[in-house]
Amino acid sequence: MATYNADTPVLNNYHAVVSAFSDFLTVAIHTILYERDVYPRSSFLAARKFNCPVRQSRHPTVCKWILDAVAAVEVEMLKCTLSNTSLVIHAPPPSSVPLERFLFSTTAFPSLPSSEVLTPFSDNPPPAADLPEQFRATISRLSTLSSALNPLPPDCSFTLVTELRDDADIHPPLGPDTPWLAAEPRLQQQRKRSKSEVQPGSTRGKDLGGVRTTPIRNVESGAFVMEMWVEEGKGKFEE
Repeated sequence: MATYNADTPVLNNYHAVVSAFSDFLTVAIHTILYERDVYPRSSFLAARKFNCPVRQSRHPTVCKWILDAVAAVEVEMLKCTLSNTSLVIHAPPPSSVPLERFLFSTTAFPSLPSSEVLTPFSDNPPPAADLPEQFRATISRLSTLSSALNPLPPDCSFTLVTELRDDADIHPPLGPDTPWLAAEPRLQQQRKRSKSEVQPGSTRGKDLGGVRTTPIRNVESGAFVMEMWVEEGKGKFEE
């Protein structure tokens, strides 16, 4: 079974790798919402995670939404269907255009049959003692990032968006019994049948990539390889 824990993680199978990602994603979402002033800062409490000070929303509805969203991401990641997860901050109505997109790229995560998520990796990796330290550095970077980004208007909203791998046998987890909805066209990735062949009718969303990209950090420890950056959309720079 998975042996991941936040203090002394042992990434000895894929389940442990995904558990580590889910743990980090939860903390990162709370941090971004606080640092980007999506909610009043007084609605967050001081906490500790990865042996560093962090902020956590104390609103029950917000906390439940984040937990449910991360749990839904984890379900899909254990199927090895996702390449990226992003927290998208939208302008207030009526435009609701994407203003910022925080990307958590897990393209380099292992891809294996779902029946093997608990199978130990063949190289039997040692404890990833530096992973909490890397998480701590990433959260610290998020905590100082606002000085490098243009401010957001009041009353923004946010959502969590996932992108599928390009494997031909992977299909969107849409339906009445799933928590997912199709992303708006401007945030849709171009789907490919292969590395060189695009699926018919598939186009790249106009708001992907943004007009300015700021690197946040790469995290690499054993099978855990993640890149993180933020894209600022053109909606932030339009009058």
